[in-house]
Amino acid sequence: MSKRILIAGESWTVHSIHQKGFDSFTTTEYAEGVRWLKAALEAGGWDVTYQPAHVAARDFPFTVEDLATYDCVLLSDIGASTLLLHPDTFARSKVLPNRLAAVRDYVAQGGGLVMVGGYLTFQGIDAKAQYAGSPIEEALPVTIERGDDRVEAPQGVVPKVENGGHAIVAELEAEWPALLGYNRFAAKTGGDVVASVGNDPLIVAGDFGKGRSVAFASDCGPHWAPPPFVEWAGYNRLWTQLCDWAAGK
Repeated sequence: MSKRILIAGESWTVHSIHQKGFDSFTTTEYAEGVRWLKAALEAGGWDVTYQPAHVAARDFPFTVEDLATYDCVLLSDIGASTLLLHPDTFARSKVLPNRLAAVRDYVAQGGGLVMVGGYLTFQGIDAKAQYAGSPIEEALPVTIERGDDRVEAPQGVVPKVENGGHAIVAELEAEWPALLGYNRFAAKTGGDVVASVGNDPLIVAGDFGKGRSVAFASDCGPHWAPPPFVEWAGYNRLWTQLCDWAAGK
């Protein structure tokens, strides 16, 4: 039986100004950070549909019915505004469905949701991700802080498995490579803290209606997930089992 997942986010465009004395010029570079996660899930039997942030802005599904063609939806480093402000709404004042509410209702009706940390998920840098108080927070097993929720750990911080019996961490070694930061949140009542990082949860899993959701506080790729983490022998198993659990597979 096929497993289908929709990943939205994990892309960015950098505009640089090169100043050379009196003169300057600009360059633009587009980048994606999804390749490690995408490869891990494909190796685990998942059929991955990937929407970079600028594509998700227009093409991310509006309805529970369209979302239900996927077993799991994964949001990573994509702010709430990208999903709330469809170009037709922002530029043409067109009334359209709230896609965050559609995701919540999709989970309530049996879908799987995973949110992966980053500068533009949970609350993120300068609290610009803006998921606190949103329908997505309702569906997640965590309470999101209202301000900038980043914990930067340039010295490295090693994850710790808290519930070794959970399917998400089955057959994974106890010692994981260090991470360089994460979003700080608190587990809701009933949320299962599967792993921690520093003094905070790293992985929280829980039920919502007929579905399931998982919050992963750190990143799936650089910079918070440095090369030793994405190249870790347990990386593929972790993400496959995490999404399998969210989807009830």
